[in-house]
Amino acid sequence: MIVDKIENFAKYSDLQPGIVKAIEYLNSKDFTRVENGRYELDGQNRVAIVMRYKTKLDENAVWESHRKYIDVQYIVSGHERFGYVHMSQAPAVTAGYSEEKDVILYAPGTKMYDAPARTVMIFYPEDIHAPSLAIGDPPTPADVVKVVVKVAMESK
Repeated sequence: MIVDKIENFAKYSDLQPGIVKAIEYLNSKDFTRVENGRYELDGQNRVAIVMRYKTKLDENAVWESHRKYIDVQYIVSGHERFGYVHMSQAPAVTAGYSEEKDVILYAPGTKMYDAPARTVMIFYPEDIHAPSLAIGDPPTPADVVKVVVKVAMESK
């Protein structure tokens, strides 16, 4: 997992070329003006998903990992929490791998992190994550605009 502000990503230029291209794309548009939807950037090698939603409470969290794609998630506006655990400490699998959806589901983990606007999070196949969670005490659902670029493991 890598988490940083988008303005700091010049120092990550040695990452896989598909990830670098994804970050360049994320830094090139005003996504507050882009409609929700799925946008192919390089066929199925890089696909952007623009979404607007309300963050959810922890009990509705979906803990997941992927095999074929790296998630490059960008918080355009709003603020959310996300859960994270490395595969080496994986909680129990609740739904085995779905080839069609490229996802494995897990029992909840316990480590949480905050992601304010302009945060980029990169989740590799070994990174179990639970995005889109509400922050606050008590947690309160709030509006978020996010773009997720799915980067194929073999993309260039």
